[in-house]
Amino acid sequence: MAVLAESGSNPDVGLLYDINGLAKDAPHWFDQTMEFVGEYGLLLAMVLLVLWCWWTVRRRGGENAAPSVAALVWAPLAAGLAVLVNVPIRGFVARPRPFVEHQGLDVLVSGKTDYSFVSDHATITMALGVGLFVANRRFGLVGIGLALLEGFCRVFMGVHYPTDVVGGFALGTAVALLLSPLAMALLTPLMRAVERSPRAGWIVRRRAVSGAREGAVLGGTRKPVESEERDLAA
Repeated sequence: MAVLAESGSNPDVGLLYDINGLAKDAPHWFDQTMEFVGEYGLLLAMVLLVLWCWWTVRRRGGENAAPSVAALVWAPLAAGLAVLVNVPIRGFVARPRPFVEHQGLDVLVSGKTDYSFVSDHATITMALGVGLFVANRRFGLVGIGLALLEGFCRVFMGVHYPTDVVGGFALGTAVALLLSPLAMALLTPLMRAVERSPRAGWIVRRRAVSGAREGAVLGGTRKPVESEERDLAA
């Protein structure tokens, strides 16, 4: 009853108990899975998604290859910058972890002694997702979906309030979007220079050596085939 009264007076705490309560009712193996996914799995998935998007952009090539790769370079830079911005925010707000002030939570990850607001995991994943969206909308929507799942996992694990996650989403989005014009203005010329480089150009655009060789072979065999068709027609 004390928990209900406490959560009823604060929607943030009430939602924390509602979501974390799912962990209490879930099997132990499911909680362990959510612990790994929320702590490491989704971060790894975001990194792999960025690499997959880079591989796709690189293979496709075209005039937009350099700006797209520049946006992909900006995505992890934005995530790192957002975490740095979060350092003074955490110290200023100094909000303890929810399990410090509220009893009855099922905490899936132990050893968290730093402050709670805002969530680094939510900040990093959303910054990566928004950065991906700047480069490629399809991959960006997937990345934003993974970021939302990360936020849910952090509350499910009992290590963050819902507002910690929302604050992380806002911080990651703000850094990735507001600084994107400046980042693209600096990174796009750099990626165009890399694209023209004979050694590092593969980072931006796939080499077309094999295609050129195949075209040369086909071009060399085309005339004999045409002459044979003319002979047969005669």
